[in-house]
Amino acid sequence: MSVASPSRSCSSDLSRLQRCPGPSSLEAEPDRPALNPSLLLPNMRHPHPEQPLSEQEVLAALKECIRGADTIRCVYILDPWFAGSSNVGINRWRFLLQCLEDLDANLRKLNSRLFVIRGQPADVFPRLFKEWNITKLSIEYDSEPFGKERDAAIKKLATEAGVEVIVRISHTLYDLDKIIELNGGQPPLTYKRFQTLISKMEPLETPVDTITSEVIEKCVTPLSEDHDEKYGVPSLEELGFDTDGLPSAVWPGGETEALTRLERHLERKAWVANFERPRMNANSLLASPTGLSPYLRFGCLSCRLFYFKLTDLYKKVKKHSSPPLSLYGQLLWREFFYTAATNNPRFDKMEGNPICVQIPWDKNPEALAKWAEGRTGFPWIDAIMTQLRQEGWIHHLARHAVACFLTRGDLWVSWEEGMKFFHCYCPVGFGRRTDPNGDYIRRYLPVLRGFPAKYIYDPWNAPEGIQKVAKCLIGVNYPKPMVNHAEASRLNIERMKQIYQQLSRYRGLGLLASVPSNPNGNGGLMGYPPGESIAGSGSSGRRSCVGPALGSGKRPSQEEEARSIGPKVQRQSPD
Repeated sequence: MSVASPSRSCSSDLSRLQRCPGPSSLEAEPDRPALNPSLLLPNMRHPHPEQPLSEQEVLAALKECIRGADTIRCVYILDPWFAGSSNVGINRWRFLLQCLEDLDANLRKLNSRLFVIRGQPADVFPRLFKEWNITKLSIEYDSEPFGKERDAAIKKLATEAGVEVIVRISHTLYDLDKIIELNGGQPPLTYKRFQTLISKMEPLETPVDTITSEVIEKCVTPLSEDHDEKYGVPSLEELGFDTDGLPSAVWPGGETEALTRLERHLERKAWVANFERPRMNANSLLASPTGLSPYLRFGCLSCRLFYFKLTDLYKKVKKHSSPPLSLYGQLLWREFFYTAATNNPRFDKMEGNPICVQIPWDKNPEALAKWAEGRTGFPWIDAIMTQLRQEGWIHHLARHAVACFLTRGDLWVSWEEGMKFFHCYCPVGFGRRTDPNGDYIRRYLPVLRGFPAKYIYDPWNAPEGIQKVAKCLIGVNYPKPMVNHAEASRLNIERMKQIYQQLSRYRGLGLLASVPSNPNGNGGLMGYPPGESIAGSGSSGRRSCVGPALGSGKRPSQEEEARSIGPKVQRQSPD
């Protein structure tokens, strides 16, 4: 549940108490009211998930805060600065607000409520400490640089007010600082090295039991008759959004929905047993009722709960054999990127980022606008961007396609503008292979609905007679392609060759480029052929730049490296 990046969200029901990224729990002496809330501070500057309060460490902190306290309050701080941020779209805000509503509903089952407080943390906390006579504050650890800085300021305020602060980890599987410590004080820059490090760490603790009223015991939540007016979850309209014509949510927010999806996800026993990736088709590009990514991303679903649910099911299906590491591949990649980002405040920037390739991108606001608004003239790209605007989500292969088109594929515009950078996908051929009939195009670009499948991906090649029958003249009713893909991709391939030739002289290339090719155990990365180059983006929603994937981790010669990039890009383009 994060808007651009909410800090954590407190979501609790009889099965778990979950919280958003932010501080969280406080206690008072027996003769004083205590605040033991899960505090959720929206960290929207760098997208960050709401953290679950259902982990062993967090539940222990909650119990510790409750001990000796008379009252408990679960709080979400809504920073008005983020409410006005143009970087936070209506779909993210709706998801967050639904998460908070779900949390409030589940807290009611525990005779409690959620307190949504508007204001900046530096202003809010001193007032709460004094007004509610707080003695303990429990904070869920935020691994991102912005969150660390924010929480350090909060802890300073708490110390000055005589409030004890308890910090626990729940958004990641592991303590990221311990991983870095094991690696000599530096984050691992290859997935293989990351796997080696976590294999040396203590086994993960199993998830805790569900939160019940017995856990809270006699610690009550003080409520007033005007609670909804003072502390209720705001509406989209209150935040300044125009909801006229807003379609229904494709991804309903909240832990209740997340747990339902988790059960559906685990029903696919064949997938769990063999970790087989489903074949791509047109339906794969639409939101799935078993999709979990936004729920993990925003803390509605505990990553540790998911981890152990996978483990238990695998052992049942495989008769108690130990599951392969590949079963947890996507969770571990998420962990890997969080580890790489935790001490790098420039992780989402190119300039000043020590682990990012420096590329002289073009400045082209007109091209960027056409890309963002779905006016490129390439139906495959435009349909994807339309889906993104309407639903707030697109499939990861669709993200790859539009990110490549923006960056090294066609437009040569910085990934900082699109916040992604992947393989080079032909804006015609890749979509045609995925959805030959063009159903996906017709769904999101109804103006092209009348074109036969033969021309649905390149309608500019359709004879004028077919365009008239389809009631769509290219250049009139639908734009002509904004670039010549064949020419643009050839030029950009040469640009990338030059960059990698320069990189090959850099001593640390092996560290930057040695990304393993088979985290899923299938000889390829996320469904790509073995040895395919990749530059990934972390689950934290921010960008990581690496060079070509070198499965062995061995640095190639300058000539090999320079030759490698062209064929890899061209393989995916029939042009």
